[in-house]
Amino acid sequence: MIQKSIQIKLETGLEARPVAMLVQVASQFESTVYINADDRKVNAKSIMGMMSLGLASGEEVVVVAEGNDEGAAVEEIEKFLSGR
Repeated sequence: MIQKSIQIKLETGLEARPVAMLVQVASQFESTVYINADDRKVNAKSIMGMMSLGLASGEEVVVVAEGNDEGAAVEEIEKFLSGR
């Protein structure tokens, strides 16, 4: 299991389109991927769950991945949330 704290650097935060894109990124991996924010844990592959977090630019989240490709999953999600 890998955990990494990441600051959201997307200009608009996680609105509908960025959430959909994040879910696509997370869904590419076999590993289970969760986003922890404000004492809530949401499956990163669930568009409704991710929308419920309402995350803004500058907020900190913890990405937790567990599985065969956990390292790659966390790395790609970090790239996405960092706006790279």
